[in-house]
Amino acid sequence: MNLEQIRQERQKWMEWKNIAPLRAMIDALPELTCNVALGDTIALTCNDQIDHAMIETLARSMMPWRKGPFELFGLFIDTEWRSFMKYNLLRPHFDLRGKRVADVGCNNGYYLFRMLEEAPAALVGFDPSALFKCQFDFINHFIKSPIRYELLGVEHLAFYEEKFDVIFCLGVLYHRSDPIAMLKSLYKGLEKGGVAYIDTFMIDGEAEVALSPRDTYSKIPNVYFVPTIAALRNWCLRAGFEGFEVLETSVTCNEEQRKTEWIEGQSLEDFLDPNDPTKTVEGYDAPKRVYARITKER
Repeated sequence: MNLEQIRQERQKWMEWKNIAPLRAMIDALPELTCNVALGDTIALTCNDQIDHAMIETLARSMMPWRKGPFELFGLFIDTEWRSFMKYNLLRPHFDLRGKRVADVGCNNGYYLFRMLEEAPAALVGFDPSALFKCQFDFINHFIKSPIRYELLGVEHLAFYEEKFDVIFCLGVLYHRSDPIAMLKSLYKGLEKGGVAYIDTFMIDGEAEVALSPRDTYSKIPNVYFVPTIAALRNWCLRAGFEGFEVLETSVTCNEEQRKTEWIEGQSLEDFLDPNDPTKTVEGYDAPKRVYARITKER
């Protein structure tokens, strides 16, 4: 199956019984002239008459909201993640002006919307989630940005029609059962001289090893490997990257990730040992992340 056939197949996901009503509501949204503020909270305001009940009904129909926050005409969507904390951590380390940029695992496009102010040549989001695509289309209906959203995953980068100068792939690597294969896909998606920004769970230590949880890590079933920084560096080098630079490490805190009325289910507070927040409920070290810049020099 070629890439266009995959696109066509995935577009059919928008017809699923739980997604089709959302698509109909998005298609019925009014055309408005909006003011857009691309700060920590992506905020939309408008002088036109707004059906606030309709906006809130549609927004709540799209729960859970993971990345954000957003404010739509006075409605504050208090997302699970205060994503501006990660964006602001990375912001001093990149320059996107005139660059072709991809965000792999882009969720609802929060980071892509923030990047509009950086004047990139192109912005493309990759995420196979039909729900997150609906959230993106809902927000972008009012922003009217040139961002392209592809219902594709990291595994499709090698076959994509264009290569990128910069790829962001944040919070994805630990979800892949073959992390080196994923990193190879990022490598193939970059132009010569391109840069990828990644973050992943990590464990402390100098050894070139990784934790492999038996069942779950922090109640997350699809976490396969949690490396030391030394092991992560080796993975990147084996994938072909010549440059590896650690930008930051941080412990995930309740200020950044927490339960709100806009998500369903649990969040960080439920994933940690109630008697020892330095441990997960499984007894592993609590989530800690490493942020790295990796470069394709040849």
